[in-house]
Amino acid sequence: MPTYMSLIQLGNRDVQNAQELASIWGEMATEFDGYNAELVDSYAILGQHDFIVIFEAEDNEAGFKCALTLRRHGLESQTMEIVDTDDFSHLVDDI
Repeated sequence: MPTYMSLIQLGNRDVQNAQELASIWGEMATEFDGYNAELVDSYAILGQHDFIVIFEAEDNEAGFKCALTLRRHGLESQTMEIVDTDDFSHLVDDI
């Protein structure tokens, strides 16, 4: 399954407390399941972005649906497919 990460900025989203944010993650995880995807992990981060979400999706269509789910929950995000470093090194060796 392809792995994706989304860099998230809360932007104009007004999150009152950590419990509200946790409930958003729970809702998203449930919706991701409906797209044959899994919310693998999420982290709060310092810097230009507020959070990083890592998820696996069955295919690119499911990945797009998950990215749209983030947007629908009012989260500004930049989503991209990522490849494990070991897998990437095998790709380079094959060239």
